Amino acid sequence: MAQTVMYAGIDVSKAYLDVSLFPRLDTLRVSNDAPGFGELIAWLRRHNVVRIGLEPSGGYEEEVMDALNDASLEVIRLNARSVKLFGKSVGQLAKNDKADARTIARFTALQADKAATKRRRDLAPLVECLKHRAHYRDWIMDCENRLEHMKSPEFRAELKAERKRLQQRVAELDRQIAKFVAAHEDWRALAERLRSLPGVGPVLSSTLIGLLPELGSLPRRSVAALVGVAPFDRDSGKQRGERHIYGGRAAIRSVLYMAALRAIRCNPQIAAFAVRLKGKKPKVIITACMRKLLVTLNAMVRDGTDWRRANATA
Repeated sequence: MAQTVMYAGIDVSKAYLDVSLFPRLDTLRVSNDAPGFGELIAWLRRHNVVRIGLEPSGGYEEEVMDALNDASLEVIRLNARSVKLFGKSVGQLAKNDKADARTIARFTALQADKAATKRRRDLAPLVECLKHRAHYRDWIMDCENRLEHMKSPEFRAELKAERKRLQQRVAELDRQIAKFVAAHEDWRALAERLRSLPGVGPVLSSTLIGLLPELGSLPRRSVAALVGVAPFDRDSGKQRGERHIYGGRAAIRSVLYMAALRAIRCNPQIAAFAVRLKGKKPKVIITACMRKLLVTLNAMVRDGTDWRRANATA
């Protein structure tokens, strides 16, 4: 008799891991720590689980992912919104940890073709610096927005001093990030390749290294969708709706936006592309240039070439 293929879903919280199987309905709750990981791995092996799915949970999922990967178990990190929509589509109305784990397990069973996720632990220090830098940039923007409406000389001076302090901290983080990249031969070589494309500076190159390790391994539309710069149709019958981007990795997209603005000025390929789009909405033009920049970089990494030898069509 053939053995049933078993999948598992994990609902991750700070203290606990709630686990459910599919198609069987066995459940388990363990602590989100090393002893709990050991109990979880033994339980998964006992039930011959072939793949485990979980959602991002503010970083609380990272240690259990590492433990499962070390145990040679296949793990996929799922899009939380996709899981939520799937749960609604199958009539999952209850909202609790066990029910969520059951929905994740069912959804995982549908992701048989999705590549298993292996977290790049070597990237963790770089990723942490990049996220910290993004927070400081947000705080700087907050200071600048408040300065536009602040009338009090005392408060304006206070905000300007705070902005200067934050800008100095960003500069310190930039130096720290540069050291991380320079200390790894592969990262250093990749950064040099990426920066051969006019418009790409150290911020975008380090962001792509840390937050988009898939660069160069995906087709052009897949990498654009992953970042959130791929247009999706909104058509029905004879009606043709506007194309819109959706989802993706916002942290990369914000940096890519600034790089695309620079590339329009200094990169002849991107500048010519922007001219061809003249007449469209400014947001459409800049998004298209972001996508063009990204797929060009993806092709360069895929082919192992710098920009001067890269295929202009990416």
